[in-house]
Amino acid sequence: MSESVKRLGIVVAVDGSPASNAAAAWAARDASMRNVPLTVVHAVTTPTASWPPVPYPDSLAIGLEDEGKKAIMHAVQVAEDAMPADGKVTIGRELVYSSPALALIEMSGDAEMIVVGTSGRGLLARGVLGSVSSTVVRHAKCPVAVVHDEDLPDQQAPVLVGIDGSGAAEFATAVAFDEASRRGVDLVALHAWSDVTTEVPFLDWETVEQEAQATLAENLAGWRERYPDVTVHRVVVRQRPARNLIDQAESAQLVVVGSHGRGGLTGMLLGSVSNTILHSVRIPVIVAKPASSS
Repeated sequence: MSESVKRLGIVVAVDGSPASNAAAAWAARDASMRNVPLTVVHAVTTPTASWPPVPYPDSLAIGLEDEGKKAIMHAVQVAEDAMPADGKVTIGRELVYSSPALALIEMSGDAEMIVVGTSGRGLLARGVLGSVSSTVVRHAKCPVAVVHDEDLPDQQAPVLVGIDGSGAAEFATAVAFDEASRRGVDLVALHAWSDVTTEVPFLDWETVEQEAQATLAENLAGWRERYPDVTVHRVVVRQRPARNLIDQAESAQLVVVGSHGRGGLTGMLLGSVSNTILHSVRIPVIVAKPASSS
């Protein structure tokens, strides 16, 4: 990875809400594990104007700027508290004057990962995976982590990754192995051969399962050689990839999915499976995609 990509390290968006505080804590720990900088960013923007346009008083802009500075200061404190004493990294502060989604997408070209909360206040994130979060996940030039407004999960729990043999799943596998290795935990690799929700008549499931097991083992072979310290548990399911991933996530600390793929597991860019996972699980989710080399 080039130095330009590493310049911002892990970028976390904050707005002072509990969701962004959880995101700041998670991002700080991930930056510490990677030994890369952490960049805390808040976007200052005024609400969308109505028609006819009404000029905003200077006091509004000053108030929004002050609120942003306070959000950054608080998030920095949260991040510092979350880092281990022997793993402190540099924390940068960015107060930008832009729409939140646009600012994060532009910064993603110089980041290793963007971290956002699932909900927030003000303009950062309207609702669970609202316009800002979903836009960043779709258009960022690096992996995006979505952190829920929940207590951080058991740090000894495994990392869970969805695999379907596509190029997108390959990026997800790379991220998942790296995260599991840095955390010193097991990896659960789940493969679903179909996303249909009904039984397929006259299908020899035993044969299909054997083929699916072989495919999964083949997809993991090179990564297991690269990360011999990671214990891998293979799980092959007949169908309902989203439901099975959600069930497996109950005992995991992190879920990694590809940004797009083929077949059941990551069938569309944030299609039904990925979208369901982002909305349904209570643990952090990384949507993996190749980092920009620009």
